[in-house]
This record gives sequence, structure tokens and C-alpha cells, in this order.
Amino acid sequence: MEIQSYIDHFGLNDVFSPDTVAAMTLQHVKKGQAICAKGDHLHSMYFLVKGKVKIYTTTEEGKSLILRFKTPFAVIGDLEYIRGGDVFNEVECVMDSLLLAVPFQILRRHEQERIEFYHFLLDIMTEKFYTESHASSLNMMYPVDVRLASYLLSLSEDGFGTMYYEEMRTANLKELADLIGTSYRHLNRVIERFVSDGLLRRERGTLTVLDRAKLRVVAKGNIYE
Repeated sequence: MEIQSYIDHFGLNDVFSPDTVAAMTLQHVKKGQAICAKGDHLHSMYFLVKGKVKIYTTTEEGKSLILRFKTPFAVIGDLEYIRGGDVFNEVECVMDSLLLAVPFQILRRHEQERIEFYHFLLDIMTEKFYTESHASSLNMMYPVDVRLASYLLSLSEDGFGTMYYEEMRTANLKELADLIGTSYRHLNRVIERFVSDGLLRRERGTLTVLDRAKLRVVAKGNIYE
């Protein structure tokens, strides 16, 4: 019954046939747990119905670069379903999350010929293209202070900086520097400036946001979503 309530809530009754809905399972994924990693071979498509995920890419040198954060309703595995290839990006929950999962074989059996399903996939892929293009532009064209402010806002539960997670511990700043495409030293300088300007407080190994309104001004309306 809980699965059907999510189907109703997100208006998916016309997208999936009853046979597909009957084959869906609800998965609970903990904060910090990976949904999939680069190189994985997916067998199911996932639909984020509660929580938040971080999507990033990794290089051969082991560095990471943030692409976007996603909140419900988000789809994971659509490109892998269409292309039949391995996972290209890393997907990790930044808070406890709920996902609907349905095996690819079920989708191919019941949705392969349904135009409603392919219209749904087209809409999802178009939205992904837009958000990834925006994130790429943010990483390439904006200075580190804008990228950091945007990242901090994106970490929040609602996009307005009201809740932060373990990524804000200063022990993880090397990873954060990689994610927003800068050096650890440069990131530290920007953080100290944010502290001096009253945007952040740094103590006991954590960073706390003090002024979300100013942070949004620094971000210039950008967010990794």
C-alpha cells in the first residue's frame, strides 16, 4: 500500500502499468550509503521518493567533481536502462532516503511498447541534461566563493540551508575541495573569509552556517540541483 501511495503522490499511474507497480520494492538507504558506483552494472531502475542524493564523477587519479544533488522525484538508472552500459557516475545518499526499485527485465516486459513510459524517460533525461550543463557551467565559470556557497545551500534538506550533514566536518574539506574543483589551500582561504564576514562559524572540527541569507547572495542564485 505504501508503494501505491508514492505512485499516486508523484502522478505515476499513467506512466507504469499495474504489473510494473506490483513488481516494485521499497528500499531504505542510509545516509552516506552508495546507491551505485562508477563501473557498476545496474539491474534495476530506482526512483527517489524521500530523502536526497549526491551525484558526482571521479577521475582516474581518484579526484571527484560534484555534478548535482537530487531530491524527490529523481530517477537513477534511466541512461543505463536505455544504453545497456555500466554506471558512469557515483550516487550517494546525503540523508536517509527511500527509493522505489523495479528490475530492468520487468520494464522491458511491461513498458517496452508503452509511449507513456518513453515520454516519461524523455522528460527525465532532458531535465538531467539541463542540470548537468548548469553544474558544469558553475564549476567552470564561477569563482570558488560562489561554488562553495552554492554547495552549502545544496547540502540542505530544502535548498535553503536549514539542515547540514557530515560533509560539513572540516576533516572532509579535502574531499570538498575536489568536489567543487579547487585546491584545499584555496578552499581554506575562502572559508576563513566566510568566517570573517559572519557567514560561517568554524569550531571543534565543524562548520556552522550563521547567515543563510548572505550565503544565498554570495551564491548568486546558483545551486547544484
